[in-house]
Amino acid sequence: MRLRLLRALIILASIILVVPPASEAQQAKVPRIGVLLLADLEFVQSSFREGLGDVGLIEGQNILVEYRSAAGQVDRLTDLAVDFVRLKVDVIVARSTPAVQAAKRATTEIPIVMAPAGDPVGTGLVASLGRPGGNVTGVSTIGADLGGKLLQLIREVRPSITNVAVLVHRTDPFARPFLEQIKSASGRVGVDIRAVVIGGADEFDSAFTAIARERAGALIIQPILATKRAADLALKQRLPSITTGVSVRAFPELGGLMSYGANPAEYYRRAAVYVDKILKGSKPADLPVEQPTNFELVINMKTAQTLGLTIPPSLLLSAGHLIQ
Repeated sequence: MRLRLLRALIILASIILVVPPASEAQQAKVPRIGVLLLADLEFVQSSFREGLGDVGLIEGQNILVEYRSAAGQVDRLTDLAVDFVRLKVDVIVARSTPAVQAAKRATTEIPIVMAPAGDPVGTGLVASLGRPGGNVTGVSTIGADLGGKLLQLIREVRPSITNVAVLVHRTDPFARPFLEQIKSASGRVGVDIRAVVIGGADEFDSAFTAIARERAGALIIQPILATKRAADLALKQRLPSITTGVSVRAFPELGGLMSYGANPAEYYRRAAVYVDKILKGSKPADLPVEQPTNFELVINMKTAQTLGLTIPPSLLLSAGHLIQ
């Protein structure tokens, strides 16, 4: 009898040692994050990974990260977002307004962190910056007057211009507020605005034909369209070009004249902070949307020389980076 009791106690003890308590089993679950991108996969991976490390989240150890890039094709974003819902990720981090919009269409339950998105209030992604509501929060790329700042900068480079073309994307929800901001500033600057609306990079040739027909003296490009092809065509037509966006140095490095925006790495560091707060129990609806406060002007001096432009000393002094 005693032998049987002893054996039972041994078996019970071994079960207790092998099977962890329910709380420990729950702690063992590693959160999974889905990162939804329109493009720039490698840059975002390295920057976001660094941001996660800053808050103690180590990819592959205490957090899992799934990356999905649409390779520049906006219409692929919805399917990629739906894939994250199928995987039951804990948080979706989305870069660019179309990516955040696709994630929001795919789910109203999984928290979504903008990293970043342009004018989230104007595009309907959040109710307000202070109280986002719903399941979306994160970082916004621009303040209300940045469109006017781009216009001011391009006018300083070429004071004689009276007609500026603005290249915008037909399906990107950020196109409307971006264009409206520029138009609202045009009266103060004293130039006419000509909007050229396209559906993607495959319409660049016809777009630049229209820009030439309008005899524009400069070109402002919506961030989603600020590619090397756009920079090359602007240079071919001898148009000073400027953009903003999350990769402030990318466009001038591709041959565009100027770009003005916040440090892109900072967006992903802040996105990681949001992820950490949400995983610890905060609700997106209660986390205010952040806006950048430090901006950088980048100028491609070689492009300026090719265009025969003399960059004013005031801009040279304020530029954060000059590409020679």
